[in-house]
Amino acid sequence: MFKKLGPGVLVAAAFIGPGTVTACTLAGAKFGYALLWAMLLSIIATIVLQEMAARLGIISQQGLADVIKLELKTPWIKYIVITIILAAIVIGNAAYEGGNIGGATLGLEAIFGIEYSKFYPFMVGFIAFALLYFGSYKVLEKVLVSLVILMSLSFLITAIITNPSLDKILKGLFTPTVPDESILTIIALVGTTVVPYNLFLHASLVSEKWSQRDLKPARWDTVISIALGGIVSMGIMIAATTIPNKNITNVIDLAMGLEPLYGSAAKYFIGIGLFAAGITSAITAPLASAYVVNSCFSWKAKLTDWRFRLVWMLIIGLGVFFLSFGIKPIEIIKFAQIANGILLPIIAIFLVWVVNRKSVLGNYKNNLFQNILGILIIIITLILAIKTILTVLAYSYE
Repeated sequence: MFKKLGPGVLVAAAFIGPGTVTACTLAGAKFGYALLWAMLLSIIATIVLQEMAARLGIISQQGLADVIKLELKTPWIKYIVITIILAAIVIGNAAYEGGNIGGATLGLEAIFGIEYSKFYPFMVGFIAFALLYFGSYKVLEKVLVSLVILMSLSFLITAIITNPSLDKILKGLFTPTVPDESILTIIALVGTTVVPYNLFLHASLVSEKWSQRDLKPARWDTVISIALGGIVSMGIMIAATTIPNKNITNVIDLAMGLEPLYGSAAKYFIGIGLFAAGITSAITAPLASAYVVNSCFSWKAKLTDWRFRLVWMLIIGLGVFFLSFGIKPIEIIKFAQIANGILLPIIAIFLVWVVNRKSVLGNYKNNLFQNILGILIIIITLILAIKTILTVLAYSYE
């Protein structure tokens, strides 16, 4: 599938996971159309940053971590930066993996009930482990991706048949508002769309697949794929505005977003979709971590190398560990998106710095407009991250 699909499609597929379904449903149910602007901002930011990552990978023919290492000449600065990147990716992906496994767990709860729910995270972790270890997931991956696409189309159709107000949608898209208690939801929407590990994954994938002459199709691949993913995310938010229960705590509440289309069978459709989205993401997140660690330590390890396997095993293990405390999967998913949103400006700063290096990109380095967009994204995500940290601290003191 990596050979047949453009890397942009894989990036878009990576953020249409259980975290997106949960974060967008929570946003739509609780705040209506008011946070559509945050999703629009997230899509624009994703396109801008992923284009930079793709351009870096194509021109340099290296991954993002490799280029950062080469460009940092002072040893102690290099070690500090690599440590920050490693910590950001490992911590962020461990939280993200908890969300992925939590999403698949929610799917199993919808299909089979909650009687054995405490065993579901271990089942999902074992499935992800087996698929990665034996490397026999290509056919299954096609099936799972097809199910995720079906779920995405279901939300889009639901959003249309609920006959939403076009005026309210346009107002929500182009009039930024921050309703009371919405800051964590806003950062979750950003974190579930602009996924930090996707920047590393995209640069690595295009460096293996495409050459300099493919720069233009790579840009179109990125823009179209991510825009379509964004439309699906907005469809989920719009569909969720019809949910009567504003305090969503379980998968049955999530399923209400599809009831206009599927009626009482909605819980089974969302269950299958969440399980598929959870498993596909539970495979890609640990692999992405292993690729980043591989680059940071210059292992040049293959997929079957024990060091490579040890990294993805650690990520899966941490994901299951996070869910073993009896915390509700939806809470884990929300935490993962918020953690990603906080880590994003750190990774974005390194990316914008490196794509301005003439020694790396030559005439393909950022122009003034690209730099303005990149700096604006860093400032906005930094402000959101700081406000999120302050909000969390305020909650902890209450």
